[in-house]
Amino acid sequence: MKLMRKVRIKNALGLHARPATVIAKLLQGTSSSVSFTYRKETINARSIMSILMLAATKNSLITVVVEGEDAHETMGKIVDAFENQFGE
Repeated sequence: MKLMRKVRIKNALGLHARPATVIAKLLQGTSSSVSFTYRKETINARSIMSILMLAATKNSLITVVVEGEDAHETMGKIVDAFENQFGE
């Protein structure tokens, strides 16, 4: 199953090291492949360095694509993390 959704970055500092680490840890227990697209660049969301390379700032829209058996559950976790500003 493949799901796609746009999320807005609410963190004042955008997608910096702390949110990137939260995302990577969140995805450790999942089997789905997850990618983020921002400004025509698509990255593997499991890679902290790739997330940082996006240089996505506050209020940026990121397209999240989740593909796999646990896509619904994984997408839910990712959207919740963005909505809750990664616990910041």
